[in-house]
Amino acid sequence: MATDTLHRRGLMFILSSPSGAGKTTIARRLLEQDKEIRLSVSVTTRPMRPGEIDGKDYHFVSQAEFDRMVEEDEFYEWAHVFDHCYGTPKSQIRTGLKAGEDFLFDIDWQGTQQLYQKDQQDVVRVFLLPPSIEELRRRLNGRATDSEVVIQARMDRARAEISHWDGYDYVVVNDNIDLCFDKVRQILEAERMRRQRQTGLIGFVRELMK
Repeated sequence: MATDTLHRRGLMFILSSPSGAGKTTIARRLLEQDKEIRLSVSVTTRPMRPGEIDGKDYHFVSQAEFDRMVEEDEFYEWAHVFDHCYGTPKSQIRTGLKAGEDFLFDIDWQGTQQLYQKDQQDVVRVFLLPPSIEELRRRLNGRATDSEVVIQARMDRARAEISHWDGYDYVVVNDNIDLCFDKVRQILEAERMRRQRQTGLIGFVRELMK
């Protein structure tokens, strides 16, 4: 048996950052270039938008069904955002992890905390920082889609999110998108190789020692 075919347990790879720090770009590139990781599909109560597919973009449910899932502790984490609810379902994630699948999470600090408290052994937390507050504001202004009031609100929220940097396993400064992506990929590869995730190692080593 080749060492690269040993079975391993999957992981939950969390990417968090303040708005404008590059999280969406890094996550999209990771999903495009790494076929072993897929985006965690959340459950939501918000209406389906044109072009969205149930089960691919989100699992769309009624408020009553969402409340039932909360009551029966079926979520790793959930939140109420802009009049709608969003949550990460446990069952499909746990099945995937056991099969060696990796899941990418694009969630904020509070969601990260909830996820980590529920399942520490499978969670890898990565936080992306902008090189400076001035650069973050420049990037937000560069979008040309938000008013100054909205941008200031995003800046205030960014400072609040940055204050939780020490609640993550890894912190990467995104001064260059390509270098930042390479670092995130290196983190993912190293975490996949952790001894405790190599569930096929026990049998392999026993064979070596016979």
